[in-house]
Amino acid sequence: MSIKSLIINPGSTSTKVGVFEDETLLFEETLRHPTEEIAKYASIIDQKDFRKQIILDFLKEKNCDVHSLDVIVGRGGLLKPIPGGTYAVSDELLADLKKGVQGQHASNLGGILAREIGDAIGKPSYIVDPVVVDELTDVARISGMPELPRRSIFHALNQKAVARRYAKEHGTTYDALNLIVIHMGGGVSVGAHSMGKVVDVNNILDGEGCFSPERAGTVPAGDLIKMCFSGKYTQQEIYKKICGNGGFNAYLHTNDARVVEKMVEEGDAYAKLIQDAFYYQIAKDAGAMAAVLHGKVDQIILTGGIAYAQLTVDKLTESLGWIAPITVYPGEDELLALAQGGLRVMTGEEEAKVY
Repeated sequence: MSIKSLIINPGSTSTKVGVFEDETLLFEETLRHPTEEIAKYASIIDQKDFRKQIILDFLKEKNCDVHSLDVIVGRGGLLKPIPGGTYAVSDELLADLKKGVQGQHASNLGGILAREIGDAIGKPSYIVDPVVVDELTDVARISGMPELPRRSIFHALNQKAVARRYAKEHGTTYDALNLIVIHMGGGVSVGAHSMGKVVDVNNILDGEGCFSPERAGTVPAGDLIKMCFSGKYTQQEIYKKICGNGGFNAYLHTNDARVVEKMVEEGDAYAKLIQDAFYYQIAKDAGAMAAVLHGKVDQIILTGGIAYAQLTVDKLTESLGWIAPITVYPGEDELLALAQGGLRVMTGEEEAKVY
């Protein structure tokens, strides 16, 4: 018997919604929310009823009876650090999403909306591999400053989805492989996956690892301290330099890797230097993850929007092909990844984890 699922992936100014039958997408839509509409609400949680109504109206438009759904799966938000997997939206998980225990973000609404719609029709609700998935080894947490342990915040949903996809396509299981997965989007995360766990990965939110279209990555700490106390910047302005206005944005005033590639093609020498540095830093991080895996790497996977660029694939293959063969899964199919997470639990392939 097939499983029909509603998938909810909220972003800051939109909510992506999809309905699946098993792994087959029946229909999807990105429901846009005008800035002036969002501005009416004092907090993320205040948007809940507004977004829920838009989702229900959309299902009605598509002649999809909400009672025909078997499961509701929402994007996981900024919860406490947890191992990867599919989690039932329990009362405790729901409370932490509402509180925003690690911050307020639109993704927090995913589990909340899933639970409310699921409860209304008497069906289960889940979240899958939120950005706070934390499977770091104890040794990987040590930063050099006891007050500042390393934290795991990365593209967990897509990294784990492509890792599982690779395993399935090659007749094995995720927990039998050592992989390096490189997700390249607005942020770039480079993860060492060992036997089903991401044992090391850079924190994409707070300034660690390679720079990216919007993030500065690791910067010289002493100079950053001087900048913080120079009196020229507020705390918020400094943070924006690290996350939002860093990387390509800082050097080339664009966060679009395609624009950077066009600049290089047109002979812009400075743009080429920055692009080369981008590939250089990604390769350096991946080399470090190969050391984490003791050189025993079954495959390197390139994913995220920037993996569509053949130049990116060629450059990274040139730098990293000696470590392991390279597979490319461009883009990030988050709705399918969420649907697959719910399906694994509904079919008994895996047990839902308890938060």
